[in-house]
Amino acid sequence: MSNKKKKELVSASAIKSAILYLWLGFIAAVLSFIIFIWAVSVNFLGLFGDLPDFKALENPKSDLSSELYSADGVLLGKYFRENRTPVEYNQISKNLVNALVATEDIRFEEHSGIDLQGMGRVLVKSLILRQSGSGGGSTLSQQTAKNLFKTRNLDSQGTLSRIPGLRMLIIKTKEWIVATKLERSYTKNEILTLYLNTSEYGSNAYGIKTASSTFFGKDPNELNLQEAATLVGLFKAPTYYSPVYNPENSLRRRNTVLGQMMKYDFITRNQFDSLAQLPIELNYKVENHNLGTATYFREVAKADLLKWARENLRPDGKPYNLFEDGLKIYTTIDSRLQNYAEQAVLEHMPALQKTFENEMGNRKPWIDSQGREIPNFLDNAVKRTEAYRLLVNRYGADSDSVKIKLREKKKMRVFSYELGEIDTLMSTMDSLEYYKKFLQTGFVSLDPSTGHIKAWVGGVNHKHFKYDHVRQGKRQPGSTFKPFVYAAAIENGYGPCYEVIDQPVEVNIPGQPTWSPKNADGKFTYEKMNIREAMARSVNSVTAFMMKKLSPQVVIETAHRIGITSQLDPVPALALGTSDVSIMEMVGAFGTFANKGEHITPFYIDRIEDKNGNVLQQFTPRKKPAMSEEHAYLMVYMLRGGLEESGGTSQGVPWALRDEGNEIGGKTGTTQNASDGWYMGMTKDLVSGVWVGGDDRAIHFRSWIAGQGSRTARPIWVKFMQKVYEDETLEITKGPFPKPDRPLSIELDCSMYNRDSPTEFDFDSRSIDF
Repeated sequence: MSNKKKKELVSASAIKSAILYLWLGFIAAVLSFIIFIWAVSVNFLGLFGDLPDFKALENPKSDLSSELYSADGVLLGKYFRENRTPVEYNQISKNLVNALVATEDIRFEEHSGIDLQGMGRVLVKSLILRQSGSGGGSTLSQQTAKNLFKTRNLDSQGTLSRIPGLRMLIIKTKEWIVATKLERSYTKNEILTLYLNTSEYGSNAYGIKTASSTFFGKDPNELNLQEAATLVGLFKAPTYYSPVYNPENSLRRRNTVLGQMMKYDFITRNQFDSLAQLPIELNYKVENHNLGTATYFREVAKADLLKWARENLRPDGKPYNLFEDGLKIYTTIDSRLQNYAEQAVLEHMPALQKTFENEMGNRKPWIDSQGREIPNFLDNAVKRTEAYRLLVNRYGADSDSVKIKLREKKKMRVFSYELGEIDTLMSTMDSLEYYKKFLQTGFVSLDPSTGHIKAWVGGVNHKHFKYDHVRQGKRQPGSTFKPFVYAAAIENGYGPCYEVIDQPVEVNIPGQPTWSPKNADGKFTYEKMNIREAMARSVNSVTAFMMKKLSPQVVIETAHRIGITSQLDPVPALALGTSDVSIMEMVGAFGTFANKGEHITPFYIDRIEDKNGNVLQQFTPRKKPAMSEEHAYLMVYMLRGGLEESGGTSQGVPWALRDEGNEIGGKTGTTQNASDGWYMGMTKDLVSGVWVGGDDRAIHFRSWIAGQGSRTARPIWVKFMQKVYEDETLEITKGPFPKPDRPLSIELDCSMYNRDSPTEFDFDSRSIDF
């Protein structure tokens, strides 16, 4: 055999061997890949990390915001870690669907989770042609798998994931596996909806509903072409392409998306040319806990809802999670009344603050009972702040660094009425001094027949003043406590026409100085007046006399039974409101009078539902009989005296609120140094309470007249009620308080009594022992 033929045979044999080896290699590679996929799918030996099981695929879970609704169906706010509210496919604009498919996965309807053609394109461009920007080849199904099951989180990684090159291959393999399973479990429309609901859009917006609202103030089905393209453009990099923080990048990316839509015939060339010239028009509003309606209420409700969640279990046996489970919480708040309450506060408080500042001038508002500035007030106040505690933890209580840091100026944004938020340079001490000068307020209104809280304003601005003055805050109620003294009197047989002489009263308390209260004007008339007149005019001497007749213990028992829950000091001065209470307590107790003597504990959560609308708990009012129907009506009659009796402290209520036969009960309250101004207002439909004062008791008007409740607190109630009565959509009307079913056992016409005739009250009541 010739050498030539030998060479040909060797060459042919080599080719056959090479082909055989190639086939063997290919088969081995395919088998290895199959084995690799199987090993990943079962997490062989824990090397690859877990995959979601079938049950998880059938019921994928993403964090859902819990939503807080008003009684009239308005969304008040949300509780979330990721602000996400899901939508259905039919709630999504077709523009959005087209923009998404054109940009992210044009063969979405054709593949079964893995787009081999797209993967081949990426390999050719990336590995052979070395082109950048060739994309990742991930289908919408794969991206949905990544969103839903966090395939790239450390929690889902195994031992081999520590190898850099192998880690991404394992992640991609997991996403392929999950994507194919998703395709078998869901329709294409459902997968697309899952993707839009689970994606991040930046600006604390998760899911298309929140994103549409955040950037454009719209629902997803209302998005036009350019808005849809802008949001789809965010998928590439939410921050880099943010229309808020990087508008030029966003505009460029939006037009790229529109170009993809033109390329695949979702829009025409003329549409593209026209839309590409338009600017991005935003209606940008990030949802957070400091903005929107009922901010103080939402924060107080959150604490109660977190407690409820800890104490109630989901079907899987785990406690509910307020920030993840998409609960629907329905409250008793009426959004219209809430808005009117907030408007009333914002209309009154800036003007009152100006009055306060004008009275102070260049003087500090923290003053003692003699009107002198309190020394070291700020140095003591700063020690109660979080900033001080953090500095002490870092440097030590005696370190000079604490003082230096407290006076170190830094950039900050501060609150103001006139200019809104102001960017400035302030130290912690500067900021403390600035904010301590602001007056605060609390307002709450309830329906006395149901116990439903209808409006709640805990302060003047939740972003800058977090403290809630409705339930958290407790202050001396002053003369607004007097009705409880008179309620005890009514229950013990003293009718509204019972007469007492307005003269000095001295109360001897063993081991303590004699208590002898003065009237607000410092004068005594030495004339008889009935207790309705006395309460209407807020005469201290008569209230002190009735306290003697009854004793502090009797008054405390009455107040607690009617609705006051705070501890009350058993001292004679309690008659003038010296023990701290909250506005919530006061409104609940006054509600007992308006509700025919039945006390209903004020509440504000009506029911809680799961994300599917199943009722988890329906809350019912806690009721108890607190006083007889007749006695309650007599107290309503007493409280009406503030408007109906000559010299009543509610005489300043406009006549427009009293017309059409409307009956109103009202009581002002002012503490001795005007630290606290109160007003309690009652109609047949609403009982409301207002408090105004400084965050610290030492901060108050220098003039008692300027700081009295009729000037600081009552105007808020008046403005609120004027707005309420002007709204014909509300079922709140003017009219009289309902009378008891049975005739009254006493006569309410005090004019029939002869004041000139001798009575048991014609004695020297100037000295009274307790």
